[in-house]
Amino acid sequence: MSADLPVLLVAVVWGSSYLAAKGVTTADTVLAVLVLRFAVVLPVLVVVGWRRLRALSREQLRGAGLLGLILAGIFLLETYGVVHTSATNAGLIISLTMVFTPLAESRTRRVRLPGAFMAAAGLSVLGVALLTQGAGFTAPSGGDLLMLGAAVARTVHVLAMARMESVRGADSLSLTTVQLGGAVVVFTVLAAIPGTGASPWAAAADFDGGDWLGLVYLSAFCTLFAFFVQMWAVRRTSPSRVSLLLGTEPVWAAVVGIALAGDRPGWLGLAGALLVLVGTGWGRATADRGRPSESAEPTEPIVAAEPIVAAEPGGSSGPALSDEPAQTTRTPRRHTSETSGTPGR
Repeated sequence: MSADLPVLLVAVVWGSSYLAAKGVTTADTVLAVLVLRFAVVLPVLVVVGWRRLRALSREQLRGAGLLGLILAGIFLLETYGVVHTSATNAGLIISLTMVFTPLAESRTRRVRLPGAFMAAAGLSVLGVALLTQGAGFTAPSGGDLLMLGAAVARTVHVLAMARMESVRGADSLSLTTVQLGGAVVVFTVLAAIPGTGASPWAAAADFDGGDWLGLVYLSAFCTLFAFFVQMWAVRRTSPSRVSLLLGTEPVWAAVVGIALAGDRPGWLGLAGALLVLVGTGWGRATADRGRPSESAEPTEPIVAAEPIVAAEPGGSSGPALSDEPAQTTRTPRRHTSETSGTPGR
């Protein structure tokens, strides 16, 4: 379909965002880069969605602001994580969100997941264990553990989006704008604390042309382009199709990391990477089969996969953006990875 290529391009862009973030960011400039990246994005979102922003109720603003705090945690974990691990590891470990989210939802809803999903989850976890060992068994790096924490935080964000009454009815663009705005406030406050690294102004002054290109790439392509393509595509194809294409992100992260960054995970690591890809793909397919059809009225809300728009480290991840407003009726709702509402990578 005509919508497939742009969506697939978003997956490629998101997969490359880990390497882009790694190229622009150091341990001393994480907060500065996050402030600069979203300072470029926010004005555009505000201008485009000003009327809808003004229509948000106080309750919706508070709910979106709370989600913004969670989003800030995701970006911090991802960005610090990608600085201390490889782009390949970062992209594959974060894909565990696709497994963690249905697991967490099943616990909160007291619903038993099929055995096939549990097998897929075990395969993914084993894959990550092998991936982080490289050519031999060692303790996972600090960056690997931070990326694992980011995957857990993404899961929390998706579940909060699904369950918070206050954000129901808020349109996706406004919800994303407020979340990103809240996250930027957090980054700015932290950057102002002595000892937390370079200030945004000092970091910007030290940027060379390549750094600015990387920052613009994270802002313009990994966040703005990705969000608006999702908004456009979900109205021209099915959410499941969009989710399937975006689910190829970890594949592209591995391809970019190995081909461009020179990552060499070794045979053990390559086997682990393959298990992660197979496990997350199998888990996504199993969760989708257990989901009711578009026309059916589910008796329990189902949350699947990972937040769409926002959470790439360089910016995935920016946060994820939902492609459609949350339901305003009292009937049970179905949440998918495409509609979960996290601002773009």
